[in-house]
Amino acid sequence: MTKTANSIKTPVIIINFKVYAEATGEKAVRLATIAKNVADKSGVCIAVACQPTDIAMVANTGVPTLAQHVDPIHPGNHTGHILGEAIREAGAIGSLVNHSERQQTLAAIEKSLEILKRLGMVSVVCTNNVKTSKAVATLEPDFIAIEPPELIGTGIPVSKAKPEIVKNGVEAVKTSNPDVKVLCGAGITTREDICAALRLGAEGVLIASAVTCSNNPKKVLEELVQGVKRA
Repeated sequence: MTKTANSIKTPVIIINFKVYAEATGEKAVRLATIAKNVADKSGVCIAVACQPTDIAMVANTGVPTLAQHVDPIHPGNHTGHILGEAIREAGAIGSLVNHSERQQTLAAIEKSLEILKRLGMVSVVCTNNVKTSKAVATLEPDFIAIEPPELIGTGIPVSKAKPEIVKNGVEAVKTSNPDVKVLCGAGITTREDICAALRLGAEGVLIASAVTCSNNPKKVLEELVQGVKRA
């Protein structure tokens, strides 16, 4: 199986659609199309993470598409779970793992990563502190997204409120495994936030409401990619 991590180039902006009404169903497709167009025009990689029911439609836009979660299970007698093989078949190139709104134990994270690796899919593991980031790095994910949960959705970027978490997190991850790429999440809303995150050593950002809940997501994304270019 060919590894698809090369489908996500750094620096990258990953947009988590969560389950916002503004990013569900046909609205998810419209938002994904905007992301694809801005990415093509700017040359900055933009990927999205959507609900399982929207993966096929969103992936058809051509934007790199991630699932928001994958369960640490194999095909068999499970009900109501999210199967790695299923998200790949739908068109996802990978998945978020351990988002603060869908946390897993370290053992479950390890099993989820094993499944994604076996399927040749990209893994983006969310962590909330330096210690956890260092531990997860030893499990060899493709990306670690550092997101203090108390800042998610606040509009207060971790790169400003707690820059030491980003700086120390990058150092801890790279010390444990220099091949793991580090993203900055929580509160990223402006081009300045992205500049600050990249200057602290991050290789991209994981964002959500700043784009998904905007009245003009195209304008927001065009401004955010400028932050990537100016860093």
